[in-house]
Amino acid sequence: MSESSAQFDSSLLFATAALMFIGLIMVCSASITIADSKSGQPLFYFIRQLVFAVAGLGAAWAIVSVRLAVWQRMAPKLLVFGVFLLVLVLIPGIGREVNGSSRWLPLGPVNLQVAEVIKLFAILYIADYLQRHHGQLHTSFLKVLAPLMLLGFAALLLLLQPDMGSMVVIMSTVLAMLFLGGARLDVFASLIAVMAALFAMLVWVAPYRLVRLQSFMDPWADPFGSGFQLTQALIAFGRGDWFGVGLGSSMQKLFYLPEAHTDFLYSILAEELGLIGALTVIGLFFVFIWRALAIGRAAEMAGQVFAAQIAYGIGIWLGLQACVNIGVNMGALPTKGLTLPLMSYGGSSLVIVCVAVALLLRVDMETRLPEKASARIRR
Repeated sequence: MSESSAQFDSSLLFATAALMFIGLIMVCSASITIADSKSGQPLFYFIRQLVFAVAGLGAAWAIVSVRLAVWQRMAPKLLVFGVFLLVLVLIPGIGREVNGSSRWLPLGPVNLQVAEVIKLFAILYIADYLQRHHGQLHTSFLKVLAPLMLLGFAALLLLLQPDMGSMVVIMSTVLAMLFLGGARLDVFASLIAVMAALFAMLVWVAPYRLVRLQSFMDPWADPFGSGFQLTQALIAFGRGDWFGVGLGSSMQKLFYLPEAHTDFLYSILAEELGLIGALTVIGLFFVFIWRALAIGRAAEMAGQVFAAQIAYGIGIWLGLQACVNIGVNMGALPTKGLTLPLMSYGGSSLVIVCVAVALLLRVDMETRLPEKASARIRR
């Protein structure tokens, strides 16, 4: 790809590569003890994550060669397919249940987390919808509500898994895209109010969600019960101080902090690399989000609505998910089962995010080099 490499956004590539590299190192460090305990192979999770990273890069290499027009034609079908997968995962005997949640489809040696797939498909679908109805959202309330019907059904299926975190990320991203696509401020505010009311109702009717909220407000009230995960994460941050205890020297990963290599990887990173390491990761995510939104703005100025909305959607999605994960780790948000993009252990998340980055690169390429919109990359 030497001839085409100069066409890619170097800042976006650097931030992505740095986050993936740091993520691999931290997955290795955070998972050694639990991997040795469960499988007798200290590098079990690291090797799997490395394989997923290679697979993600391979998928990105293929995706970046595909014209955006192809994705636009397939967008509605992809969302319908994603909803079909959400139905499949809820069927006993087909979906795989872990810790009381049915979120995975077993595919041989790997498990597909369907929520990660539907996030990307929802963005493609809304981007296509905004392209087809460009300029109409400001005058028609129904035009704003129409794309939310199928997505509302997908959100319901996610709640049945249950996976409220992914549902909130998807719907928040979609609402932001509709606003950027021209939805009136009063309509947008009404939808936000409805979402907030539904969120409050979902928390109220599910006792375990209410317990999570209460433990988030005061985790030290029950440090060995509902607040255990958060208090252990906060201890990790406290031990990290400015420069950390050193790579590989975490105490919290020694069976104190559950999900140390997945949802709470950032806490182990803060313990081992300190405030400097934690802020470095935040800075890299800032660069990633900035470049995604800048690419979207450039595409919008060039009149490429579909491309612009893809970039906006991906930037908002990954930015929001990173903020939620980091906020949960620091005790600023209630606990949610959301991974840290490009870093936390999880094959589905890593591969899908790599595909999303490839789409961002393609948007940037077709914006700056319009001739690429009608041709594949020469290899």
